[in-house]
Amino acid sequence: MRLNGRRQSDNVEDRRGMSTGAKAGIGGIGGIIVVALITLMSGGSLTDVIGNVVQQQLQSQVQEQPGNGQTEFSEEELQFAEFSKTVLAGTEDVWTEQFQKHGLKYEYPTLVLFTGATSTACGTGQSAMGPFYCSGDQKLYVDLSFFTTMGSSLGVKTDDNTSFAYAYVIAHEVGHHVEYLRGILAKCHQKMSRLNKAEANKLSVKLELLADYYAGCWAHYDDAQYGSLDDNDLEEAIECAQKIGDNYLQEKAQGYSQPETFTHGTSQQRMYWLKKGYETGDWNTTTFEEGDLD
Repeated sequence: MRLNGRRQSDNVEDRRGMSTGAKAGIGGIGGIIVVALITLMSGGSLTDVIGNVVQQQLQSQVQEQPGNGQTEFSEEELQFAEFSKTVLAGTEDVWTEQFQKHGLKYEYPTLVLFTGATSTACGTGQSAMGPFYCSGDQKLYVDLSFFTTMGSSLGVKTDDNTSFAYAYVIAHEVGHHVEYLRGILAKCHQKMSRLNKAEANKLSVKLELLADYYAGCWAHYDDAQYGSLDDNDLEEAIECAQKIGDNYLQEKAQGYSQPETFTHGTSQQRMYWLKKGYETGDWNTTTFEEGDLD
């Protein structure tokens, strides 16, 4: 992906190298239910709820404290950080213009770079969760070690530290922010809270596929404005989408898949919606059907 000479976003909060401490939190099943409901009603995702539940079960709450003075990072980490800031700036440019064309105002999200674990308005964020978006504070959280994992664990071909596959990950989380600003996230989660797990999972899949679609829409306009993509870039991102499909991950982990437990969509679905967003740029298209959010 060609990003040379492009601006970097200032909407970045760097928490890398900070240590974490714990303080007493609200324990018990009652506290878990209350926190989960608040998170859902405020537009938080099921991933956000999981983070809160884990936090409450441990009866702890992460609190950032001054770190150990770490200011030096590997060359790879430095490149990933610069890349992430540049991609975020690209999403700001594209979505600001697209919202304005529809008489809307795009509000910038904040990118939080962290190491290991960090506090969020949606509960404890941990590296093991992968990159995620919290609507409670309108921030997307990324431990940059995830990008290294993409190559080693997922087998995604990433020839350098400016791969479009990495940009897709960031653009997907920004896609959830677009869902939040358009009111889709809150409506979906409010309905999910009234459904059984299997039915709620189906809506979760549609949210994730819509974020994939928005990531493709961003790429469509970013490429049109900056000529940022070459012939291999979309292929890399589509391969990444294939490797993070629910069916692919479950089959790799346990030898079979359980469709009723899918929350992000199959490999085929994720590849389809990412590619469709890139090809059309029509961000009014939606993965939701009439009545889904009623």
